[in-house]
Amino acid sequence: MTVQVDPEGATRSGRPSQRPRSVRVVRAATWLRLLAAVAGGAVLYVASPPRPLWWLAPVAFTLLVLAVYGRLGRRGFGYGVAFGVAYLLPLLRWLYDFLGVAFGVWPWLGLVVLEALFFGLMGVGMARVSRLPMAPVWMAAVVVAAEAVRSRVPYGGFPWGRVAFTQPEGVFLPLAAVGGAVLVGFAVALTGCGLAVLALRIRQAPRRWIAHAVVAVLPLVAGWVMVSLIETDAEVGTATVAVVQGNAPDAGIALLGQSATVRANHIAQADRLVDDVRAGRVPAPDLVILPESSNVFEAGRDDPDLDRIARELGVPVAVGGTAYGADGRASNRMILWSPQRGATEEYAKQQLVPFSEFVPLRAVAAAVTPFTDDPAGDMVSGDRPGVFDMGSARVGFAICYEVAYDYVLTEATRAGAQLLVVPTNNAWFGRTEMTYQQLAMARLRAVEHGRAVVVASTSGVSAIVQPDGRVTRSTGQFTAESMVERVPLRLSTTVATRFGSVPEWVVVSFAVVAVAVAFRRQVVTSHSPGK
Repeated sequence: MTVQVDPEGATRSGRPSQRPRSVRVVRAATWLRLLAAVAGGAVLYVASPPRPLWWLAPVAFTLLVLAVYGRLGRRGFGYGVAFGVAYLLPLLRWLYDFLGVAFGVWPWLGLVVLEALFFGLMGVGMARVSRLPMAPVWMAAVVVAAEAVRSRVPYGGFPWGRVAFTQPEGVFLPLAAVGGAVLVGFAVALTGCGLAVLALRIRQAPRRWIAHAVVAVLPLVAGWVMVSLIETDAEVGTATVAVVQGNAPDAGIALLGQSATVRANHIAQADRLVDDVRAGRVPAPDLVILPESSNVFEAGRDDPDLDRIARELGVPVAVGGTAYGADGRASNRMILWSPQRGATEEYAKQQLVPFSEFVPLRAVAAAVTPFTDDPAGDMVSGDRPGVFDMGSARVGFAICYEVAYDYVLTEATRAGAQLLVVPTNNAWFGRTEMTYQQLAMARLRAVEHGRAVVVASTSGVSAIVQPDGRVTRSTGQFTAESMVERVPLRLSTTVATRFGSVPEWVVVSFAVVAVAVAFRRQVVTSHSPGK
């Protein structure tokens, strides 16, 4: 007997129809794939600093591929968004700690959702290319391409949370010396994608899966080989660097208007450094670094306290702060203080933070940021690398957020920097993971450019990073401390420094071609006879 079913799912007799088994299986599979995508994002977060679980990052992409493999583009988008939300929601929790009291969860959630859309596009691309030969290679390229886009748009992009930044240690890190953050991210994704396809095909004939096994293992082998090639020796001598961490109130958004307190703290800690040097408790430094936001500079750049500190130490002092020009416009700068001449060279931050140092959509932005009422308006960005001659050392700078962008320290190193410095102000974000996430970026940059990196923070964590990414000394959070440490000065350039953005454009081109080929195949298949 044939029973007809009406659109509401009931039989003509009035009894509910049973859902076909195939539909139930499909829906169960959909939920399993969604669970895999969410689990993948959560695993990528767990792999991120401060946890030393770098080896979990490929597993995150294994789970994502199991979700998107062979799916339609729209399903890939949904799974990608789920992966992105599960990763970014806890990763960016520090934004809520900063703005939550005044603005609630909306700035945090809004940024997470916006950035998760790029992960959705990544999921679309990965799903499209998953049916191509050597799919793991093309899927890993799509991961890099998605990161390249979200690192540039909108408003200069937001590269926080790139895959490479989960790798401040481990076997993938040495690859940064060859291809920077791009190659590290590609290698992590390639291993994870290769493992996923291997798992899907392991029951097939070896010729169907052995290539994927090789693809999964190759990045690990390459990283292991590169470990022995990382150089850390002092090619042009050493420098004794002093870092002054003066501390700041742990007040979150209430730190606005506390610049006088922050300045006083850093002047006091610098004076303690002077006393320690005079008493022989610490070695005499060759140069001194005070962090971002540790001062405020008026147009005349007059500062008797900094004049005195530089004169008493007898060495150049680089000081970070908000600097005003004759037109009243503000910029975020590092200023070099000479013992004889006072303020001399200056570096203005090039990559400003959107909705903080400059405010797009100002009329709307007042709902999510406290920086719309700044009478000085948007900060003015710089347009050249920051490199100072500080005694015997040529020092390159990336101010805070700039360390997330590949070009800033690449340009500084190409301009002759023998030592890199990241002055930062993490006091806004309390005792969160944010400072450790940023330190991980500095560690990757050290390997990428073959330079020691000094991280100087207002409230911690300040750190000394060797050219192989090792942290040899660091401070606590929300403490007033000084560090005096000898670091190697290096002049040779890595392959990554010389090639700059070339690896990124090569990998992105591969991704674009692969997606185009996959789309073309789908069109041809859908128009074939019998389809």
